[in-house]
Amino acid sequence: MTITTHLILVSAQPIPNLTPIFDDTLRPKKVIMLVSANMLERSHALENIFKPRGISVERCLIKDPWDADGIREQVEDLLLTQYPEGGIALNATGGTKLMSIAAYQAFRSCQLPVFYVHPEHDRLIWLWPKQPDVDLSDRLKLEDYLMAYGSPVDTLDRTGIKEPIRQLTQQLLTDYDRYAGELGTLNYLAFKADNPQLTTEIEAGPQSKPRLWELLDLFAAAGLCNIKGHNLSFVDESARFTTNGGWLEMHTYALCLNLKKTVGIQDVACNINLKRQAAGRAVVKNEIDIGLIKANRLHLIECKTQRFKEDKDADVLYKLDSLRDLMGGLQGRALLVSFNHLDKSSRARAKELAIELCCGTELKNLQQHLQRWLTNGR
Repeated sequence: MTITTHLILVSAQPIPNLTPIFDDTLRPKKVIMLVSANMLERSHALENIFKPRGISVERCLIKDPWDADGIREQVEDLLLTQYPEGGIALNATGGTKLMSIAAYQAFRSCQLPVFYVHPEHDRLIWLWPKQPDVDLSDRLKLEDYLMAYGSPVDTLDRTGIKEPIRQLTQQLLTDYDRYAGELGTLNYLAFKADNPQLTTEIEAGPQSKPRLWELLDLFAAAGLCNIKGHNLSFVDESARFTTNGGWLEMHTYALCLNLKKTVGIQDVACNINLKRQAAGRAVVKNEIDIGLIKANRLHLIECKTQRFKEDKDADVLYKLDSLRDLMGGLQGRALLVSFNHLDKSSRARAKELAIELCCGTELKNLQQHLQRWLTNGR
């Protein structure tokens, strides 16, 4: 039987509704969304993904997502009146458990196919009739993933990192022990240069702060700044951002690009800016340092060079945990890359929140750490 329509159950976890539709062997011409009133906003987000791809959309509203008999009768009526010859399959993954059971019963009574998407293994399992499982194609991009969770992307950056910057950031971490003490000073100088001229004065001289001046020479050689006497100026705002700690984000992003083919990253970007707007509420802006998708799961990476106190470390961890749950769902993953070491209590808190850490001298092996994290799963 040729399947041209999917009936999906709209829920707070939308990715299993998307992945079969992005697979070439399963792609339908039409999607019918079984949706309750509290999931209407999520259904609009899905519609904004389906329609640009030429997939028509129909909503089937249900009054009570916990009324199993009413849902079964409603779905049976839909199947008997619109699909007496078949051509439709049920994706039983989403919705409430009662929605899923009721829809499954309706499809079985009409002898129509039903499948379920394994949320962790990214695999489609045919519940009826029994057929071999299908490993779903990894086609989701960041824009679609985040849109599905109600967070449209405003801007993001997929451009590569230039070789002089790659060399600079690698040297900073290779010689971590040599430069760790002065990078904070350099960050502060870049922070002070937040003015139209992008300039500031270096108070200490080369003899009193030789390693600081070594750092300044490294950043100047990478084309980020100019030094005249004790005057420090940046070539543009991007260069000032890079010097003010942005270099760690750029280094981590460059390593993700290096690993893209090796570990099967299907999409990766940095400097991701999002705009969320719940019904009747003001627009909320969020920023993600680095976002990537592997095996149709969102991975978020936050990069920090500032030295925080314990309560500030907690703020960073809770923010990352919130973004991961809000935009990545149950399968989302998170990593904090910090130039400074976290104390024992912050590491314990990260473990409780299932946030991976790579901090301090561990950064010398950041690429290997990223590879393990992306390969091993949660």
